[in-house]
Amino acid sequence: MEKKTFYITTPIYYPSGKPHIGHSYCTLASDAIARYKRMQGYDVMFLTGTDEHGLKIEQKAEKEGITPKEYVDRTAQVFKDLWKLLNISNDRFIRTTDGYHVKAVQKIFKDLYDRGQIYKGEYKGWYCTDCESFWTETQLKEGKCPDCGREVKIVSEEAYFFRLSNFAGPLLKYYEEHPDFIQPESRKNEMVSFIKRGLEDLCVSRTSFSWGIPVTFDPKHVVYVWLDALTNYITALGYDSDDDSAYRKYWPADVQFVGKEIVRFHTIIWPAMLMALGLPLPKQVYGHGWLLFGDGSKMSKSKGNVVDPTILCSRYGVDAVRYFLLREIPFGADGLFTNEALINRINSDLANDLGNLLSRTAAMAEKYFGGKIPSEREEAPVDEDLKATALALRGKCDEAIDKYQFSNALTEIWKLISRTNKYIDETAPWALGKEESKKTRLAAVLYNLCESLRIVSVLLAPFLPDTAPKIQEQLGISGGAVTYESAGKWGVFPSDAVVRKGETLFPRIDVDKEIEELNKLIPNPADRASAKAEPDEKPEGIAQINIDEFAKVDLRAAKVTACEPVKRSKKLLKLTLDDGMGGRTVASGISQWYKPEDLVGHTVIVVSNLKPAKLCGVESQGMILAADAGEDEVRVVFVDGVPAGSKIR
Repeated sequence: MEKKTFYITTPIYYPSGKPHIGHSYCTLASDAIARYKRMQGYDVMFLTGTDEHGLKIEQKAEKEGITPKEYVDRTAQVFKDLWKLLNISNDRFIRTTDGYHVKAVQKIFKDLYDRGQIYKGEYKGWYCTDCESFWTETQLKEGKCPDCGREVKIVSEEAYFFRLSNFAGPLLKYYEEHPDFIQPESRKNEMVSFIKRGLEDLCVSRTSFSWGIPVTFDPKHVVYVWLDALTNYITALGYDSDDDSAYRKYWPADVQFVGKEIVRFHTIIWPAMLMALGLPLPKQVYGHGWLLFGDGSKMSKSKGNVVDPTILCSRYGVDAVRYFLLREIPFGADGLFTNEALINRINSDLANDLGNLLSRTAAMAEKYFGGKIPSEREEAPVDEDLKATALALRGKCDEAIDKYQFSNALTEIWKLISRTNKYIDETAPWALGKEESKKTRLAAVLYNLCESLRIVSVLLAPFLPDTAPKIQEQLGISGGAVTYESAGKWGVFPSDAVVRKGETLFPRIDVDKEIEELNKLIPNPADRASAKAEPDEKPEGIAQINIDEFAKVDLRAAKVTACEPVKRSKKLLKLTLDDGMGGRTVASGISQWYKPEDLVGHTVIVVSNLKPAKLCGVESQGMILAADAGEDEVRVVFVDGVPAGSKIR
């Protein structure tokens, strides 16, 4: 029976500098989905690559005294090396300087020209070299590029144009008929608004520089970088070549992951080009958020505030870095990178929860049964909840993956890990081991622990591809016991498996010492933000704001799931909130009026887009609304019954 296909792409990255952890985030997300789909039995095609033409590359090469090709050969290899380090399982890596891509782009350009979709004219307007983007006067923000905020300059030159303005109606109709084409929903709303403001024809060639693909019928022109780059998703499959079998097999793509800053190119220009060529559109374009520093600033090579993933991998291991990025950030939303969050995830989730569970289980299996669990086992009612949790896990992971919410999938996996750790406390195997009459019960307990870990290892493999085999090796399992099908069953752990305690999966880290060392390597802007968290003086009077300023404040309903005092403060409570977007922590100075138990279970209003700040060692990711209700009295504003994540208007 022929397998169902699944085609997933990352954007192709611009190799104008060293890749940082923001690049890694998108690629890791794609890798996790690709691995999971392969595990489910899909025939997967996973594409990534580098976008190697344009003025910026030409300028950087000239500055270094080398040719553009020499420059991109070097930098593209850096990306390849990083993907190898991070265990990225891409099937193909395209470079836009590859000969087959160059030929295909030239054919596509000529085809669009012959169809009347491209015409010659003169371009005069504002141009951003860093973004390789043209802008109208009205699109500029304070006279600068609306995407990156950098300087723009007036350029005037002969150029070819793509009739993008003809596709406003067809695009809006397509969005309406295919409501899941652009995700998340907020990105679609932005694109609809952009189109309704009016689309202008798109400049698709340049004559002011030469580093690009020449137009075959007018060689003084080179193909503009966006038409060149966007077509990689089909040229990589052999579109319009002598062998287009991969194109016919895998296109249209099931999902194309891109950063939110390039959603417009992928959901307006790219589908318009495909419509003009008479080709199918991708099934979905998913615009994920940015990876931000603790002070809310976007990681950017030009700002010099990037995190080198090779440093993190060398200190903590590849899977620890993969886990942090995939678990910490709900896909689609912006996410924070702080050194503290990274170390805490490693210690809490990986070392304490998972690593300790495996270590305890293997040690007890060896101590009491020499590693081989007897087949004579006595079950008990307490076992049933653990079994039910384990049996429900695969379906929950499938559901999360189908929505590209791998952070939710990992959350579900960790629920089983937590439930299994709790099961150890409930059953007290060390007490059972003291009595010979309890050996059959002890055998059942240890079997259930191993079986839970077996299921965890299978479903964890797409996310932590190095760690899962290590768990399975210590459990003594392989083959049919570690398949996707087996993860949906209970009682698969083999009777002849020999459990052996191995190396510690994730050693615990001395937090204070490591943070000090890590901050030397990777400065943490959140520390700078804390100095500004509490102003010395309150402003006099009430400053008036206009409606545009007020619209910038994002208020959300959030349910308090946990609350505790902050150790280093007499005023602060640490609230753990379910905000419908993956959760957050907020420090609030309300301990004089509320005890933790007064807040848990209530729904509050949180300012969700306030820049995070560190308060007495706690990273506060927002602020909850409270009212001065009289002399020396404060009341938190509760909105119980409002679903978590609801926008307050």
